[in-house]
Amino acid sequence: MLRAIKPKNARSKRAMLAREAKEVEDPRTVIFVKGTHTGEKVLGAMKELMALKRPNAISFSKKNTVRPFEDASSLEFWAQKNDASMFVVGQSTKKRPDGMVFVRMFDNRVLDMCEVGVENFVPMNNSKTPKATPGHKPLMHFASELFDTHPRFQQLKSLLLDFFNGEIIESICLAGIEHVISVSLSPTPATLNSATATLSVPGTSTSEDTSSLPKVHIRAYTTRFLASGTRVPRVELTPMGPSLDLVLRRHTDPDPEMLKQAMKCPKLKKQDVEKGLGKRKKNMEVDEMGDLRGRIHVAKQDLGKLQTRKMKGLKKGLDQADNSEEGEDEDESGVHKKRRRID
Repeated sequence: MLRAIKPKNARSKRAMLAREAKEVEDPRTVIFVKGTHTGEKVLGAMKELMALKRPNAISFSKKNTVRPFEDASSLEFWAQKNDASMFVVGQSTKKRPDGMVFVRMFDNRVLDMCEVGVENFVPMNNSKTPKATPGHKPLMHFASELFDTHPRFQQLKSLLLDFFNGEIIESICLAGIEHVISVSLSPTPATLNSATATLSVPGTSTSEDTSSLPKVHIRAYTTRFLASGTRVPRVELTPMGPSLDLVLRRHTDPDPEMLKQAMKCPKLKKQDVEKGLGKRKKNMEVDEMGDLRGRIHVAKQDLGKLQTRKMKGLKKGLDQADNSEEGEDEDESGVHKKRRRID
């Protein structure tokens, strides 16, 4: 692990602050690492995945002796040095040929891992169709109920969402959805369902029999919006590439305590809560000027029981005494006028 460095100037201080935890996370940086033996199929798949992930992708050109499931110290060192939160490690052995390992980090430590085997790969160059602009967020589509019920496919879905997720935005224009990534499964055996799914112990590496699990098919398409006579256009999908057929292998579940820290959300500010980003308080709102306004509801009052006789001007009999001291005269027009009595 790298030692803690104290900033010496403002520039180094800004660089260290940029790496600290934020309420809104930056796009995940993915490092692609080549093992000691990597076949052409794995190299091609990693190259295509890096093209879809750009510009938030780093490629190590040299081969490295790295075994994520045995020793993750090298990954933790690279994660802290490059400020990366995900790894894709390519390694091909006699026992596990054409393998790729997706590694997710939290606080420069390994959170969980999933190993897949590349059985079929078709690059982008084989499809003579328009390609998506690098850096655009794809629309993810998962076409199986196992992605919501089976723990192995739930982990793979979470990893793929974090892998292809880019900058967090509040809204997106319809024309900004340039490509769609579809993830589907082969026909599921009748013996495999949510009831028979085996749950592994969290925080441990498992290598159970995965021959009964269906294959994972990843396809990428570009979108075309055509006129439909309504406000909603007609969408056509054109194969863009790449095409990957994967099989699940080993995996490591996240540690419960580390997962709890990773899923912890910061407290929302008071104004953000009133704007609707969190739990909204009753009868309170923030106007356009940013001022907090509240509405108070008071029960109906009985005005007949108000204590008003304590005031000297409202005492009983005071009006009668005034009338006895004053007389009334009538002028030529017949209008009564009050006159003061003079003793």
